[in-house]
Amino acid sequence: MPPITLTVNGESKQCQSGRSLPQFLEEIGLNPRLIAVEYNGEILHRQYWENTQIKEGDNLEIVTIVGGG
Repeated sequence: MPPITLTVNGESKQCQSGRSLPQFLEEIGLNPRLIAVEYNGEILHRQYWENTQIKEGDNLEIVTIVGGG
């Protein structure tokens, strides 16, 4: 299958089609437990991540959660 193109934090990225959101996040080196994801303009609750398939033209905004005080 040809790769698909999507936008992540304003940058164009490519991945293989058929990837779930957690698979894609791990492929780009992120720990899914430590981030929040806005998927096509909506905050995507973690319970929906496994069932979310990355598609051509998707727009992701990814925020890393930082602990501290």
